Amino acid sequence: MKIAFFSDCYLDLTGGIVSSINAQKAALEQNGHTVYIFSSSYPKSHEELQKLAKTNIFPVPSCRLCFRGFTPVSRRPRIIEKWLLKTHPEIKDCDIFYVHYESGCSIAGLRLGKQLKIPTVQVMHGREDMGEAGIIPFGLRTIVACLLNWFHSWYLPHPVKIHKDDYLANTIAKAKMWTLMVNHANSADLVLTPSEHFRKKLIKYGVTKPSQALPNGYPDTHFPNNPPIKSLSPDETLRIIWHSRVSGEKRIMVFLKALAKVQGKYHCDIYGSGPDLNKAKVFAKNHRLSVKFHGETPFTKVKEAITNAHLDVLVSYNYDTFGMTLIEAEAYGVPVLFCDPDMQEIVPKGSFIISKDETAESIASAISDLLIHPEQLEKMSKIMLTHRNEILISERIKQLEKIFDTIKS
Repeated sequence: MKIAFFSDCYLDLTGGIVSSINAQKAALEQNGHTVYIFSSSYPKSHEELQKLAKTNIFPVPSCRLCFRGFTPVSRRPRIIEKWLLKTHPEIKDCDIFYVHYESGCSIAGLRLGKQLKIPTVQVMHGREDMGEAGIIPFGLRTIVACLLNWFHSWYLPHPVKIHKDDYLANTIAKAKMWTLMVNHANSADLVLTPSEHFRKKLIKYGVTKPSQALPNGYPDTHFPNNPPIKSLSPDETLRIIWHSRVSGEKRIMVFLKALAKVQGKYHCDIYGSGPDLNKAKVFAKNHRLSVKFHGETPFTKVKEAITNAHLDVLVSYNYDTFGMTLIEAEAYGVPVLFCDPDMQEIVPKGSFIISKDETAESIASAISDLLIHPEQLEKMSKIMLTHRNEILISERIKQLEKIFDTIKS
């Protein structure tokens, strides 16, 4: 098959969506498919464009006034559509348009799919309602959400209107973001989500197109060989690892406040960067926490740290739809701690600790309880190792190929 990916969240960025796209592209090409990626991008030199083109990755027309630290912004969808048809006429021969994200480049992919009568599959990766709340200052959230809806509705129809409620759309801004997400999903022929719990939320708010949960996978090429079972002796220091974004939506400060309340010996290595990094460092220093900040680190080194850890953590709440951190831990047989009940879907039953609620006190209590009962760690690790082959990207791609075959037939 010839498959064209469209994403506003790929080039010049890191994170779960980027990891997912990279893993799927490599696995699909390994299976003999031709894959193109079209993405918004920061300005590139001629040499950089040539290097990307050799791997069938192409930056679409993007705004030039972009600054490092912000997501690259594509030009208007109609500009992208004209550019694609002119410079990449080969997309007319594609079997599938595979769309990730919900902005300009992604909108262009959905519109072109309908125009060229090519089936479109839309992956709804994340909670844009929570993402907007985490990025935009409080007083501007409603204005920004309304503007985003207005822009989106210029190009894709918005027959579904979400109103403020007592569930997930508990502010006008969140209701507007759910309106955008639902109508974007309904513009595709088929909708994929990384988890069943997110698929159900989208359906509740009005997604009517056929949908399916397809979990993210771990690259076969990076899969560790025979990682050891993790164990913790009664007097041993518990080695904890954090390798998520150091930010408000990931709740780094809540986690550090929890560590300040832990009863027992622990050490935590924090990998990654984000807007709360300096604040986190100051808090850890002031409270004399046994924490080391490593900053942005190549994943080859992060993998070594996961291998040496006893416990992996993801303490976001009502935000993550999947949590790549969790399956990265599973690949190495490392038990995980989280506080969001939705995350129970991601890793095998019995391989995790879930705190009583999302508060720092409950997270601290869960870690302290593990230090009191260290024998739990080995049991959880064994379960992780028993199931870890299920997360291989090669297994997930088999499911994706079946989905593509079904929709193009």
